Amino acid sequence: MTDLTATVLQRLDEQLLPAADPVRAAAQAAYMKDQFPFLGLPAPALQKLERAALRGLPPPAEADLRSTAPALWAREQREFQYVACSYLVRNVAVPGPGFVPTLRALITTKSWWDTVDALATRFTGGLVARHPSLVTVMDQWSRDGNMWLVRTAILHQLHYGTATDTERLFGYCAAQAGHRDFFVRKAIGWALRHYARTDPSAVRAFVEAHRSSLSGLSVREATKHL
Repeated sequence: MTDLTATVLQRLDEQLLPAADPVRAAAQAAYMKDQFPFLGLPAPALQKLERAALRGLPPPAEADLRSTAPALWAREQREFQYVACSYLVRNVAVPGPGFVPTLRALITTKSWWDTVDALATRFTGGLVARHPSLVTVMDQWSRDGNMWLVRTAILHQLHYGTATDTERLFGYCAAQAGHRDFFVRKAIGWALRHYARTDPSAVRAFVEAHRSSLSGLSVREATKHL
């Protein structure tokens, strides 16, 4: 554990733990199908407390991110994982390709849409954009047996707009069109719907060409605004 990690953890404990709301925590846990315990902090309050905890601290180095994110992931309450995602997104310009094993561990541990989507669309996407060689990692993840890695690969270009690698986007969606899991099918529809803002005709053509293999959910999501 780096010195900065130790300071971050201590400050977060001092800010977050006294603000816990057991009644709200129970409701939050129920919403997440009781997979994770919560402190009971609404998003605006959590963001405010996080800012207070991190105020005045030096920017992290990659070693700090590799230490801090897993340490927050190991904490019991879900809010600590939310802070980890936020911390990574704000410092996405810091890590290099060597951060991928840590990222993979975060995506595949305590996995659910709330953390995976933040990591996929706001961190993984930025990391790959800064280090284009990592597209080969996305190719591997798009075929992985772990559905959350598949979802991450499909969604990582969500905010690329005109810089989207359409061959990969459509290729990933076509390859996983028959996936059985809801979260992969939803990701396909979401990624296509978002790209339709940039090139609606391309998305329309892709859906028509693959309508027989795409799930109804993916088609409905992809064509929602077409």
